[in-house]
Amino acid sequence: MVQEVAEVLVGLVYVNAIVPKHPAIFGPWPFVSDLRTGAMSGGSGEQAVLMAACAQMGRFYDLPTGIAAGMADSKLPDAQSGYEKSYTNTLAGHSGANLVYESAGMQASLLACSYESYVIDNDMLGAINRTVRGIEVNDDTLSIEVMREVCTEGPGHFLGHSQTIDLMQKEYVYPEVGDRTSPKEWKEQGSTDVLQRAKARVEEILSEHYPDHIDAEMDAKIREQFPVRLPRANMVAGSLGRT
Repeated sequence: MVQEVAEVLVGLVYVNAIVPKHPAIFGPWPFVSDLRTGAMSGGSGEQAVLMAACAQMGRFYDLPTGIAAGMADSKLPDAQSGYEKSYTNTLAGHSGANLVYESAGMQASLLACSYESYVIDNDMLGAINRTVRGIEVNDDTLSIEVMREVCTEGPGHFLGHSQTIDLMQKEYVYPEVGDRTSPKEWKEQGSTDVLQRAKARVEEILSEHYPDHIDAEMDAKIREQFPVRLPRANMVAGSLGRT
């Protein structure tokens, strides 16, 4: 980390020497290798600690900082992938990084990515961001007056109170493919696991959505200058498919 931070600081100095005050991101990315094989280990605990430490150095220098996390060593969106992405992304979030690269979809230490992983990781990152936000403490969130109302004026529970309804929308993050049903409901709904639900969500997205950030006029100009092999007629929902 000492070497990486020094190298990146020199790079920032170099950029500033060429174009004074040019925007730049402090992005130290020291990678860990498994010393038994020499292979990169993007999902290791050591990698998580290194990247979090780099983010803290960025805060120390008061620089906009980007690090990498979520680079699971697992080749599939399985249990190993889940726990590797969870602790690497959590440490990255709580370290104070401004930008976290590779945080979703990545497998095999950046050698692959997965549509299903993007969907599953979206749930995970929402929950992690909620932990980063933490708990806001003020008179409203302490809810002393609400407790008094519920206990002394009825109905004796909080479910119908307006504050509860409000908190449901702004304080809670609900998973899209994660399951929170009872075992009975889960069984009645087909006993699916998260990967099966993610696959179904991927098929739904691919059948209904196509990126539209490049308009027809810009697309035409790009095609005039470059040999684009994707026909414009194929740039519609349902055509993305799999490779």
